[in-house]
Amino acid sequence: MDATLIFASESADHPAVASLAQSAYDQLAVGEDVDYQVLDTLIGQASGKGVLQAMGRKYDPVAYNAILSPILSEIGRSKPIRSEWRSSQPAGSADDPLTAPHWGG
Repeated sequence: MDATLIFASESADHPAVASLAQSAYDQLAVGEDVDYQVLDTLIGQASGKGVLQAMGRKYDPVAYNAILSPILSEIGRSKPIRSEWRSSQPAGSADDPLTAPHWGG
């Protein structure tokens, strides 16, 4: 929750980033979960607008990591993992472990 508040404050010159951060903070303040997509967009927007770079210059590395880590950890915890491997294998191919013939069994 604190990290989103810092993002809201640090991105005051970038209304889109500040709005995302404030929205996430408001949700957390009332005990709601914040969808990983909101946090992912927040990080992406902050990066694209130079907010992360400015924060990196302003804060020492330990503080900077303490601000970013909770947000990145939540994204990593809740973002679905998509595997491209399965979609690239035709069904029933020898490389498909679910349908490949089983030898010696």
